[in-house]
Order: sequence, then structure tokens, then C-alpha cells
Amino acid sequence: MALISKKKRVYPISNVLREYLIHYSREVDIPIHYHELLRYSSSIALYDSKEQDTLWETVFYEQSDREEIHLNVKKIYALLKAGGDMSVMDHLYVDRIDLCIYGNTQPFRVRIVNRINDNFDYFYIKNADASRVYGLELEHLLSPNRISYLVHQNTLIEEHIAGIPGDKFMRLHMEDPHINPIRLAKEFVKFNERCFVRLLGDMHSSNFVIDVTPDFEETHYRIRAIDFDQQSYEGKKSIYLPQYFKENNVLIHLGMKYITPESMKQYQHEERALIATRVKSSHTEIEDVLQAMEKDEIAPMSNIISLREELSKHYGLNKFQHCQNMGNILRVSLEQVLR
Repeated sequence: MALISKKKRVYPISNVLREYLIHYSREVDIPIHYHELLRYSSSIALYDSKEQDTLWETVFYEQSDREEIHLNVKKIYALLKAGGDMSVMDHLYVDRIDLCIYGNTQPFRVRIVNRINDNFDYFYIKNADASRVYGLELEHLLSPNRISYLVHQNTLIEEHIAGIPGDKFMRLHMEDPHINPIRLAKEFVKFNERCFVRLLGDMHSSNFVIDVTPDFEETHYRIRAIDFDQQSYEGKKSIYLPQYFKENNVLIHLGMKYITPESMKQYQHEERALIATRVKSSHTEIEDVLQAMEKDEIAPMSNIISLREELSKHYGLNKFQHCQNMGNILRVSLEQVLR
């Protein structure tokens, strides 16, 4: 069983990371920042359709602030989704702004609605944490998923990642007669491998979603991380392997039932081959992000020492022992898929 050692500290955006963000157009001037959204005057608990507490609170602003705040968050949405084309704002309105007081960075979630067809979308405004920014960028470069996010000063803007929350899927959808257990178990194996290779930790069922896509013959599944705070932070190897979280037991048992050891190795090799292809195709960007990580502080030295020792034993590779930071460790980890 994987256990997080203690609450992770928030690491500020360093100069080297800022240079990377500016170079790749992730740093964009925005009209409102995280701390300005804290000026709400009241809040109420947000419940879902089954009257269950979502652990989010809907916040309200004084009339004198509300119009300006709503206008500015719509501008942010235009920057995030339309490259700054403000004409998309004409038919949009802010339905509500929610705050998660239990999150590590206490994020705000904005619900934007299209008044023409009532279609809605979400995005998030958060305190910028360097670990999370590295995690988002590595997800964009090394996974099959594209990620849209923006940073300005100490504020992080993230798109909403659609899918059924992992814990909800395991609780409500496993008895669906149309589910394909083999495909779902295969995807969990591949997700497990992706997290381990790129050192994304804490992927228990509340921190990923399952995207279900019906095809003309079969149903396809994609497991997507939605929490990136534990990118290259923990010192225990097991934290980077979703297979060790008890919250994922339903998917773990599914794999034990439907996948043979030989098939599992095949899926692991397939995923590593795909990651190797992405490393080669995005070589410049990955080299730049690794160089930034190698000059940055995103984990305590005790975690670095512990992780390099565990990975050295896992791979039988002494090269990990020479790593002095998490960027070094991630570089050597990625080298293993290129061998």
C-alpha cells in the first residue's frame, strides 16, 4: 500500500521555470489573479444532484466587485480556449465560481455557460505550484493527452479534464453489462506504466478520471490524471505506481482476473515504446523542461536520496545513485524507455 509521507509544500515558480514558460508561450498576462478571487463576501456548500456534499463551496461577491470579476474570468476563458479572441465572450456568462477549501492549493472552479445553447464548460484558477506546472507540462509532452494551461506570476489557469472520476466509476459503473473488463484493465496497466516512467505520484482513484468512448464495435477507455501536485516529489517508488493504492483495488483486481503476466508485460512494453516515440518527437521541449527541473528545487534532499536508491535497485542501474535532484532522476528514468 502506498502512503504519502506528509502534506507537500508548495514550491514557487523559479526563474528557470519562468523562462521555460515564457519561451513556450505558457506565460500570458491575465486580467485577474488568484488572490483577487479571495475577496468573496459569502459562500454556501455545493451539493450534487443526489444531495451529497461535493466539498466545494459556491462563493458570492459584492455587487461592486461581481461584474468586474465575471468580465475578467471570461477574458481568461477566451485566452485559454480561443487564443485571446474576445469575440467568443459575447454569448458567454459566468454561472458560478466555486472554491475547494480542502485542496492543497485551494483552487477556484469557474463554470462558464453558452447562453445560446446552455452548453457549459469549466476551468480552474489556482495558486501556482512549480510541481504542478512541471506535471502539467510533462503530461502534455509524454502522455497521449494534450493539456491547456496558462501561468502569470503566481496564478495558474487550467482547463477542465473531462471524464468520470475514478472513484465514482468504480462505485457506480463496474456492473454495466456493456463494460469491457479486458480493455479497462489494459488501460490501467498502461496508465500505471506512464505514471511510473514520468514520476507522477499519488494517482489514487480521486486523482484521475476515466474517459469512456463508445466505438462502432467496442468501448475504449482512457485514464487521465487530473492532479499533478505530486510530480517528482515523493521519495518512495510505490507512490509513483497506482497499482499500490488501495483506492484502486477494483481496477487492480480486474487486471488480476483478466490479464495474464505475459499480456501485462506486453502492455508495459507497448506503453514504454509510445513514451519513447513522444520523447523523440518532442526532444527539444523535453530537454528544455529537464534542464529547468535540474536547476530547480521541487523536493527535499531526503526524498531525492530515497527515490534514487529505490529506482537504482528496481532497474539494477547504478546511474540513479549519481542523481542530485529530481530532474536528474527523471532524465535517467526516461533514458530507460530509449534503451
